[in-house]
Amino acid sequence: MSSLKLKIRYKSVFYGWYLLPVFGAVMLLATVPLFHAMGIWAVAMERAFGWNRTKLSLALSFTRIEGGILGPVEGYLVDRFGTRLMVLIGLLIMGIGWVLFSLINNIWMFYFSYLIIALGQGLGSWLALNTMLNNWFIKRRSFAMGVSNSLARIGTLFLIPLLAWMVDPDFPTRPGWSSTALFLGIFIILAAYPLTRLIRNTPEEYGLLPDGDSPTKYHSDPNTESGDLVSTQIDFTVKQALKTKSFWLISLGHGFTSMVLLALMLHLAPLLTDLNYSLQTASFVVTGYTAVSMIFQMVGGYVGDRMPKNIALMIFSMSQAFGVLILTFAPPGLLSAYGFALFFGIGFGGRNPINASIRGEYFGRKNFGKILGISQVPMNVLLLIGPVFAGILRDVTGSYTFAFAVLGVLCAIGGLCFLFSTKPSLPN
Repeated sequence: MSSLKLKIRYKSVFYGWYLLPVFGAVMLLATVPLFHAMGIWAVAMERAFGWNRTKLSLALSFTRIEGGILGPVEGYLVDRFGTRLMVLIGLLIMGIGWVLFSLINNIWMFYFSYLIIALGQGLGSWLALNTMLNNWFIKRRSFAMGVSNSLARIGTLFLIPLLAWMVDPDFPTRPGWSSTALFLGIFIILAAYPLTRLIRNTPEEYGLLPDGDSPTKYHSDPNTESGDLVSTQIDFTVKQALKTKSFWLISLGHGFTSMVLLALMLHLAPLLTDLNYSLQTASFVVTGYTAVSMIFQMVGGYVGDRMPKNIALMIFSMSQAFGVLILTFAPPGLLSAYGFALFFGIGFGGRNPINASIRGEYFGRKNFGKILGISQVPMNVLLLIGPVFAGILRDVTGSYTFAFAVLGVLCAIGGLCFLFSTKPSLPN
């Protein structure tokens, strides 16, 4: 479609807004079955094969090895070839991974298939999609990222309970983990091409500008809000970004606050089943914090465009840490579980869109994918530790208490890292 036709067709609505539900759909397929439903798969694998929590934790950690090693490569590929192509390739690889997952008969096949799924997810979801939105939005960057993530969470509210229902090993007449994984794989492969046809890499490719600004307003009137914004939008090179303390503080803050998230994705369902709650009940707690996070994705996006992003990230990170401490030290029961879901959902949801948008605000558009990819290396080293740390301590002590107490404190430290990550000046 020519740029002229695109302008006519979408004259009343900036095309960037149409990309938000596309972002949400891809993230739903790419992240929910892999990460948010990991606890459900873990319960099924434990029942089917007798693997302990440490062995199960290693699968999720292997996904972070992929992110740590290939993050910079993925960032380069997205900047070089664009979001559309990378999402297509990523979804196809992910679909193949789920088909392999359905054939699991030993622990190494479990690890291998999960690694393939994670490779596809790394290539075609969070990094690639946030690079796309960073290109399409400047003034409304945080809000756009918040809304798009919220749209993914809407689907999560239904998908997590559905997967729990289909996989539940207590009901042998239901599809079970193998058939469910096979269906997921086939569906993702079939959806990959038509879904990515809706993606547009940059507004400039279609004769448009970020936020839907006009060329006249963008370039000829430097005293306008838009003109001021463009004049201060500096693009850092990768080397320049690496020289700033903010790059490292953001990476560490993102890593410390996500360690506990990744650990909970795997261990929350087993933790609750340890307390004699059903897998379906555990899925409702996951759905609870997901629902709260869905709302606060938009709140975080709104706030992130109106106050210093580092301060907003600190506030939301502390809420997330408080939720973890409730889960750890409050008397066991559903009241504590849903109290955790409330505060954790506020924190996780609020900080999620700002984690990406702060990098765009600080380092610009041109090298965003490369910078984001490299920042995943220290972050993924920390993410590698979280699930295994929790799994080992659970197997050794019979409880998650000490593990999640430590992870909750590290989450708070991550909030302090964000607080001190002030906007950098371009290095000499």
